Amino acid sequence: MQRRRSTPTALSTFWWTLMCAIGAIAVAALVVVHVVLLPSATAPDAFKLPQASPSLSLPPFPFLLFLVLYDLSSVLILEAWMKKKSILGLGFVAFYKCSHTPCDIARFVLLFSNARLDTGETRTSSGGCGRSHRPNFPSFPFLHKRAFLMVGNSKGDFEFAKLWKSPSNRNFMHCVTPNSSYLRIYFSAPSSSRGFLLVHANGGLNQMRAGISDMVAVARLIDATLVIPRLDKRSFWHDSSNFSDVFDEDHFIHALANDVKVVKKLPKKLRMTTNAVVHFRSWSGLDYYQSEISPMWNNHQVIKAAKSDSRLANNNLPADIQKLRCRAFFQALRFAPKIEALGKLLVERMRFYGPFIALHLRYEKDMLAFSGCTYGLSPVESDELARIRENVSYWKIKDIVSQDQRAKGYCPLTPKEVAIFISSLGYPPNTPIYIAAGSIYGGNSHLAHLKSHFPILLSKEKLASAEELKPFRQYASQMAALDYIVSLESDVFIPSYSGNMARAVEGHRRFLGHRKTINPDRKALVHLFDKINRGSLREGRKLSNIISEIHKRRQGSPRKRKGPATGSKGVERFRSEEAFYENPLPDCLCQQQP
Repeated sequence: MQRRRSTPTALSTFWWTLMCAIGAIAVAALVVVHVVLLPSATAPDAFKLPQASPSLSLPPFPFLLFLVLYDLSSVLILEAWMKKKSILGLGFVAFYKCSHTPCDIARFVLLFSNARLDTGETRTSSGGCGRSHRPNFPSFPFLHKRAFLMVGNSKGDFEFAKLWKSPSNRNFMHCVTPNSSYLRIYFSAPSSSRGFLLVHANGGLNQMRAGISDMVAVARLIDATLVIPRLDKRSFWHDSSNFSDVFDEDHFIHALANDVKVVKKLPKKLRMTTNAVVHFRSWSGLDYYQSEISPMWNNHQVIKAAKSDSRLANNNLPADIQKLRCRAFFQALRFAPKIEALGKLLVERMRFYGPFIALHLRYEKDMLAFSGCTYGLSPVESDELARIRENVSYWKIKDIVSQDQRAKGYCPLTPKEVAIFISSLGYPPNTPIYIAAGSIYGGNSHLAHLKSHFPILLSKEKLASAEELKPFRQYASQMAALDYIVSLESDVFIPSYSGNMARAVEGHRRFLGHRKTINPDRKALVHLFDKINRGSLREGRKLSNIISEIHKRRQGSPRKRKGPATGSKGVERFRSEEAFYENPLPDCLCQQQP
C-alpha cells in the first residue's frame, strides 16, 4: 500500500502551527528574562555583583533549563523564518535584535554565580529598534553562533570590533636589558658608591613616579646609593603617605639591585651630618651631573635633591641610562600589594560589563584652578577657582585668560565635550566607562550630559564597597594608584587632558604593546565644539566623520618620541619636547624581526 504524502496545505499548516508555538514560547521567555529577571537599565554598584572565583557556581537547574530552552527557541524560530520568511519569524528577529543583548543566559549566570567568565569578545548589535542601556556581559557563543550567522550582522560586528581593536604594534616590543658593557662603563658594582642620595619627590602620584625614576638614573650617573625617596606631603592634596604605603618597597630595592644600591634609611652615623641640599637643574644631561654634581662627593657624604621633577633630559642620554629609566618606571615602581589587589579586583568588576573605556576625566578642582580654565562654569565657581589659584604660593601664574587657554587647547575637555567626542568616535550608549578621577568639580550637575549619553558610568567608588575603599580614602596618591591600574588594563584609554597621569598611562600602554589610547586633539575639538554652540554644526554623521578623521592617527600606534617645537629656545625648547615616559620609543622599544 502506497504511503499517503502530505499535501502542501497540510505542510504549511504544520509549519505555521509549529512557528506559532515556538514563537509564543520565545516571546514569553524574552518578556520574563528582560522584564522580570533583568528589569534594571542602569549600572548596579559592581561590588554587589558576585566576586571573581575560579570555580563556577551555577544557578538552580530549573532556571538554567528555562533559559537554555529560551535560547534554543530563538535559534529554531530564526531557522523557521529563514525557511518560510513568516511574519511571525520576522517580528521575532526584530524583537530579538532590539534586546541588544546577544546572550541573556550569560547575564543570568553572572548575576547568580561566583564566577567570572572569560569567553571572548562581547558582541553588540547595530540596528534593530533601539539600543539597550543594560551592561554588556560576556556571552556564551556556542548558543548564539548559528543565530548570528543566519541573521548576518558582519558589518555591525566588524565596526564594533574596530572600536576596541588596538593599533598594530608593528612588532615593537620593550627591550630594556642593559648591554654587556653597562657595568664597566659606569662603576664596577652597585655596592661601591661614593655617597648617599636623598630625594624629596614632589607633586602628585605620577609626577613623583617620573621624578623617582629619574633619580634612580641620576644615582647611577653620580655613583650614589639611593635612599628610599620621601613623598610629597605638602602638595595641594596634603597626602601623608610614605613610599611603602604607595609602592612595593622590597620589590623596588630588589628590581634595581643590579643597577643602583637602594637602602631604606640613611645610616645612623650620617643622620646628623650636614647635607648638601641641591636644586638639580631642570632637563640636565650627562655632562651636568658628571662635571658639576659628582665633584661634590669630595666634600659631602650626603647629597639631597630638593626636587625630583624634570631634572633629567628627555633625550641625548646614554642608551643604558634610558633603559634604566624604563626599568625603574615601568617595572620597579610597582604599587603596594594592597593597592594592586584592589586595583585588579576593580578591573575584574569592570569586565562584568564587557569591553570598557577608562576615561581620565581631569575635571577636578585643582586642575581647573591651576589652569585657569573656567569655560562652562558659573561666575561663583570661576571666582572660587581664582581664589584657590591666588592662595597656592607655588603656582606662579595667577592672571589667566580662560578663553585664550581654551582656544590653544590648554584646557581639559568638559564632561559635555567628552560625551560628544566619544559618541562621535562611534561608541554606542551602552558602552561601559570607568571614570579615572577624583571628585569631579560641580559633581552631578556637570556630569549630567555625559551620563545622558553613556548611562553606564562607573568609578572606584561605585565598583568597590565603602569598606573596601576605607584604607585608601584619605590618601590621594593611593586613590590615584587604583585609577592608574584600571586605566592601564582598560580596553581603551581616553584622557581629557594631557597631564602627568595621562602621559604616564599612555607611555605604559605603549610599553606593554601599544594598547589603544585615544589622545584627543583638544585644539581642533574646541573649534568644532564652538561651531556646535553657534549652531553652524550639529551632532551627527558629519561631525562623527570629521572627528574620526582627525583622530585616525592618535590611537597609540608606534612612533618616535617628538622632539622640541620648531623655533623654541632655552627652557621652552625642553618644555616643548614629548616627555620621555609618555613615549619610550626608540630607547626602550625595539622592532623585532617577524
